[in-house]
Amino acid sequence: MKALRLRVETERREQVVLVRQQVEEALRSMGAEEGLCHLYSPHTTAAVSVNEGADPDVAGDLLRHLEGAVPWEAGYRHAEGNAAAHIKAVLVGPSVTVAVEGGRLALGTWQDVYFCEFDGPRKRTLEVRFLPG
Repeated sequence: MKALRLRVETERREQVVLVRQQVEEALRSMGAEEGLCHLYSPHTTAAVSVNEGADPDVAGDLLRHLEGAVPWEAGYRHAEGNAAAHIKAVLVGPSVTVAVEGGRLALGTWQDVYFCEFDGPRKRTLEVRFLPG
């Protein structure tokens, strides 16, 4: 297994950052051809997802509807004031695994990789692990 850490900087409290290009550059630097790519966010208020990346309204809709389901202010008991970010990170999830074919992520036509920030702005880490197949 080979691994790299990518830096992802966010500019807003809640933001979706498309990271497919960075991940594929990392795979190239690892000499990845065929196998699996595991992406992991080692943060309790950020997540990773795969969804449509062609239309930015998809990411905006995701953030708006997560805010509707888990509003920032809702009488949470967590003392730091970012309980909503923790809940959203649990709902989206900390990791995804994607097949690698020909050194690239084997995503569908419209798919992209989202790094989901729920408590920014911050400098974050995204772990990329390649398992040859």
